[in-house]
Parts: sequence; structure tokens; C-alpha cells
Amino acid sequence: MSDVGKLPLVVLISGSGSNLQALIDAVREQALPVEIRAVISNRGDAFGLERARDAGIEARVLDHREFPDRESYDRALAELVESYRPGLVVLAGFMRILTPAFVQRFRGRLINIHPSLLPRHRGLHTHQRALDAGDREHGASVHYVTEELDGGPVILQAKVPVEPGDDAATLAARVLRREHVLYPTVVRWIAEGRVRLEDGRVLLDGRPLAEPPLLEAETAPAP
Repeated sequence: MSDVGKLPLVVLISGSGSNLQALIDAVREQALPVEIRAVISNRGDAFGLERARDAGIEARVLDHREFPDRESYDRALAELVESYRPGLVVLAGFMRILTPAFVQRFRGRLINIHPSLLPRHRGLHTHQRALDAGDREHGASVHYVTEELDGGPVILQAKVPVEPGDDAATLAARVLRREHVLYPTVVRWIAEGRVRLEDGRVLLDGRPLAEPPLLEAETAPAP
């Protein structure tokens, strides 16, 4: 299939890249009108780079340890990302806090997936924190990235129950399965022009969201 008319993507990773694989699979199944132009990692040992190469996608490493500070790294990263002319930059387990300059450069075309029901449990160790808080529900959120850590406007969320006997690992696995549906759904909405960021608000089908919708059967992409 020709890539003409498809939304160009760059995906940033640091690790295994399971959400990257979900996007690759959706593209392969022609469920996403996007072209993944490059996968970039700050770690050369990230398994997600192998996933990209196996799919015929250009895989690049920009090691943060080779730069003296966060600002210089992010300047180089921004130039590398921009060289692929992306319409959307997708953070898929990119384990670095981005500088305000980077975020501002890609504002409105930079999204992230976070393993909690934002605004609850921003930051790390979300699954254990959900258990410690006695939460009955947990989940994941896809949001536009702003200068505030995990504080950007949420586009879509997916919930999972916290079950008796759960530990952080079992809860994380349940959330991750939903992430693999959630992220392609949001990327598809953006590629189809259904979602955009305007004046700091998420617009879905031209209407501002009063609160983030939940991923359910009716909100999932058609096969």
C-alpha cells in the first residue's frame, strides 16, 4: 500500500517496545493510516530497536550519555526527530523527562501513554502505588505532552479492575494488554483528523472533551 496521505510518525523508546509493536501490528493489518518513519532510542540495547528493524523501519540510537546535559541532548534529539518530518511524535516507554524547549517545539504533535488513570499516580511505580492506595480501578491514559510531567490533556483512557491477590506485576500485565489497544486507537483518531489539541484542550470530532472518554467497544477502532 502506498504511504501517500498517511500520517508520518516518529516513535521514541527506551526499552522493550511492546506498545511500538502494537502500532507496527496495526499498521501491518492496515488498521492505522500512518507511516512509521523512524524509531529512536536513547539506549542502544533497547529491544524495541530490533522490533523496528524486523519491520523494516529505520532504527536510530541517540545515547543521552554522550551529551553533557539534558538541554544539549534534547536539542540534538529534536533535530533528529524533525529530520523525519513527523506529523506526530509518539512516546512509547521513552524514559526521559523532556525539556520545555523540546515540548514546545512539538506541541500539539507529541503524545505519551502513561500507566495510570491520570491525574492519579503521575510519575513512576504507578501499579504499586495504585495497590498501596487501595484503588479498585487502575488503567492507562494517552495524553498530549506539556511541560508538566504527566499533566497534559488526556485524550483517552482504559480501565482495568484491581483484583484480589493482585501484585504490581499482575496488575501491570493487565494494564499493558489494554495499552496495546488504547494507543493504536488514539493514533488512529489523530491520523483521521478526529482529535487535535487547540488552546490547551483536546477536541474530539470538533468538540472539546469535558472529561476523558473511556476505551470501550464503541470507541475502539473498527477492524
